[in-house]
Amino acid sequence: MAHGHGEVRLETGEARRVRTVLAAFVLPLLLATIVGLVVLWPRGETPVGSMQLTVEGVTIETGVVERAATPSGQTVVVELTSGADEGDQVPVQLPPALAAEADVGDRVKVASPGPEGGEYSFWDFDRRSPVLWLALAYLLSVAVVARGRGLAAVVGLVGSLAVTVYFVLPAIMVGQSPFLVALVGSSAMMFLAVYLAHGISIRTTTALLGTFAGLAITIALAAWGTRAAELTGSGDGIPIIQESFPGVRLSDLVLAGIVIAGLGALNDVTITQASAVWELHAADPRASRRRLFGRGMRIGRDHIASTVYTLAFAYVGTALPLLIVASLWDRAPLDTVMSGDIAEEVVRTLVSSIGLVLAIPITTGIAAFLVRRQPRRH
Repeated sequence: MAHGHGEVRLETGEARRVRTVLAAFVLPLLLATIVGLVVLWPRGETPVGSMQLTVEGVTIETGVVERAATPSGQTVVVELTSGADEGDQVPVQLPPALAAEADVGDRVKVASPGPEGGEYSFWDFDRRSPVLWLALAYLLSVAVVARGRGLAAVVGLVGSLAVTVYFVLPAIMVGQSPFLVALVGSSAMMFLAVYLAHGISIRTTTALLGTFAGLAITIALAAWGTRAAELTGSGDGIPIIQESFPGVRLSDLVLAGIVIAGLGALNDVTITQASAVWELHAADPRASRRRLFGRGMRIGRDHIASTVYTLAFAYVGTALPLLIVASLWDRAPLDTVMSGDIAEEVVRTLVSSIGLVLAIPITTGIAAFLVRRQPRRH
């Protein structure tokens, strides 16, 4: 019975600590997030879906490549699988760069002739099937390896993406500050992702607090970095944004992108550090907070060493074509790195990495302070 009463007291103490931390830190953050969502939520008509992809009378149909282009040609034969001419085989001319990529059996999207007639034209490859299979493989892998917790994390991911689609993008489009929208949206995403994936506990609350601390550092550095480096964004969509939303500062969009881009990796390191401290405590329940922090930071330093190159490698991989084009120009390597397109990603990587690195000792310190410690026996 004594053992059972001891368990009740420990559980009560744990619950009391959770309530204290929630009341002192997490609830104010949650309330501020809810208020921000209410105030910034886009109301009425939004520009989402307001631009037509094609002229009136032109539709996008699907088809299968029945005959590939010859080595010296750019025209393939496509059998239509939708639309008024379904079942017909029509010639479709591909862009020069894609002529060699279309093989027999590939699914493509084509634009139908307009009201004045003409031929079908290439629109894009139809990628729905392979992406769907990859998504199913991903869900199966998560379900088998991580089981219920992994599937809960997927639900959190879907919820976070919903915040982006239904709040972040429309709110920026209707003229709300991209900085404030990114701040509130990131906070909402973190509440959904952390608590849905890991449950409500003192451990996950510790990780959440560490995430918010890293997020605050990232926001401060991103705000300074985008202004100081005169970052105004890059990409094919910038002219459309400037024309459609003249009141939106491009540097604010860059800032919002930097903040949101680092959320996943930031949450990863804080969850890992909180879990590490709890496992260290389980192995030595009477270890002092100072010793727990020191042991946790030994793990954290390894984590820091890996994050130093994680984000950098991610950028190099995604921007490889851009880097190849940039390296063709006859200029010094430093000038190449400081060019607009590349400098934006350099600043993004540096800012996110600093936030990650500093979040590790902060989270470790919070965890060492909040973890239940048993007194030493004399």
